[in-house]
Amino acid sequence: MPFEKIHIEQFLGFSNDHILIDVRSPSEYKHAHIPGAYNLPLFTDEERKVVGTAYKQESREAAIKIALDYFGPKMRKMVEEISTLATLRQESPEPLFIYCWRGGMRSAAVAWLMDLYGFKVYTLIGGYKKFRHFVLDTFKQHYDLKVLGGFTGSGKTALIKELEKRGETVIDLEGIAKHKGSAFGNIEMQEQPGQEMFENLLAQELRIKEAMANEKAVRGNSEPSIWIEDESQRIGLVNLPNDLWDTMRRSRIYFLKIPFEVRLKQIVDEYGCFDRKKLVEAIGRIKDRLGGLNAKNATQYLMDGNISESFRILLKYYDKHYLKALHNRKEVHSLLYEVDCDSVTIENADNLVSAYQYHSEDS
Repeated sequence: MPFEKIHIEQFLGFSNDHILIDVRSPSEYKHAHIPGAYNLPLFTDEERKVVGTAYKQESREAAIKIALDYFGPKMRKMVEEISTLATLRQESPEPLFIYCWRGGMRSAAVAWLMDLYGFKVYTLIGGYKKFRHFVLDTFKQHYDLKVLGGFTGSGKTALIKELEKRGETVIDLEGIAKHKGSAFGNIEMQEQPGQEMFENLLAQELRIKEAMANEKAVRGNSEPSIWIEDESQRIGLVNLPNDLWDTMRRSRIYFLKIPFEVRLKQIVDEYGCFDRKKLVEAIGRIKDRLGGLNAKNATQYLMDGNISESFRILLKYYDKHYLKALHNRKEVHSLLYEVDCDSVTIENADNLVSAYQYHSEDS
């Protein structure tokens, strides 16, 4: 065998620092892929359709002959493309990690070509389909989570980043989702990943951060736990996987208790400079949940330039919504630790760490 087939754990572990190649069609790759993979499609979308039709309606042999007609003229270009990529990454000609949908003919064909040229090549047993099973299994694992809670305007995202700077292990859900989790959450943000790609990115982050937390625990520096921001299950257009969501709902919550007026000033400072039209559109998207009168008043205040009063209506809505979700948790009183804070500042990270250390020692 000119190339080596390896299982998912080896494949992901070994490919971290090397060239990872997805040889599926452009539309398959665009829909979702293994994070960090480079798309080198063996077939275009139309070519894949033609080959698949021949396989189903004629025979395997007929499909292979058509595939060879497509593959032959592309061989040199594919070799040159990967050689250039390897040169830019300052890598030697080995190794390459290649996958397709099921770990079948597409990855085998490209692996054969790259091996012939001189690369050391590994392919993924079971292909991307196996990776997706791995992703979904990731969310079923147990994780020791410290959930950072607090009403809207508490500065939770900034605190997650500050905790990471201070050496804590964190997962930034909003960063992965490319959304800030409120009606205004997609304004001036990058396009969100699709649901499947979001899950792929999140699973990768969970595996990485769990390993980091365990390593710190072995060194005796901390407990093997991960800070994660409390979120609704839906973040913009994507949803947290049910299994991870359930784990979060059963985890300890460190709730930032910050006065309403302080939080109101925070969101006015954060969002008040955004385009007025986009803010009005955002209010329109939650009109049914906000209530017709509240939506009308919030919009009118905004158009009159009274941003503070507009956001006051929205903040009261989000406080009520969050409080209801908080107390829908089972055993919430035994899981909830309130952390009193007078202001919205990254220095609240000290209060969070102190609260965690206190309750850990107490338990």
